[in-house]
Amino acid sequence: MESQVRGGTRWKRFAVVMVPSVAATAAIGVALAQGALAASFSVSGQSFKVTADKLVGTGFSQYGALDTGYTLDGKKTAHPVAVSAFKSASITGMCQSVVTPNIPVLGSVSLILKAGGGGTPVQAENLYIDVEELEADATFENIDIGVAAKDASKGPGMKGGGEQANPFGFAQQADKATLTGVKQTAWATTAGTFKLSGLKMSLSSGVKECY
Repeated sequence: MESQVRGGTRWKRFAVVMVPSVAATAAIGVALAQGALAASFSVSGQSFKVTADKLVGTGFSQYGALDTGYTLDGKKTAHPVAVSAFKSASITGMCQSVVTPNIPVLGSVSLILKAGGGGTPVQAENLYIDVEELEADATFENIDIGVAAKDASKGPGMKGGGEQANPFGFAQQADKATLTGVKQTAWATTAGTFKLSGLKMSLSSGVKECY
């Protein structure tokens, strides 16, 4: 079965529905048994934007979670996210940007990272992206919608560690996901390996983002 999705989805609203409890538990045993990368860290007070011409991922799963962390003035906070997980992913024409505001004298400073644009895609294994908002044209192959997060066996498994996600909550999975024209805002990315071909990084004053 093949499913196509066109347009944008506000994953922040979607993730709120997917996470029934702030004090959700993590499926640590399941994640370790499936070889998932256990990651537990507090996210920074800055989300980042990512664009890609094309992302092709195999072993896809997605479930709701909460990323806990800090604001830029040190207050604790939490962000509802949709965790997109891939056993392996190939990304063409990737751009990542993050803006640090209110730096004395300089004002805002933007960091832009580009890779995978010279004919050799970015390659990632056991990739997890904690997404707040996503726009793309997407095709899923052999998709299952509505499985329990802990039973989404086509993907790399839940992250485990201190992740705040309900293993019995809503998830979806597919053998393969192909996304084109990707625009997303995320709070965290975790990967077992992340190979950036043709990496270029630049810093500049002002607000300069990938989109």
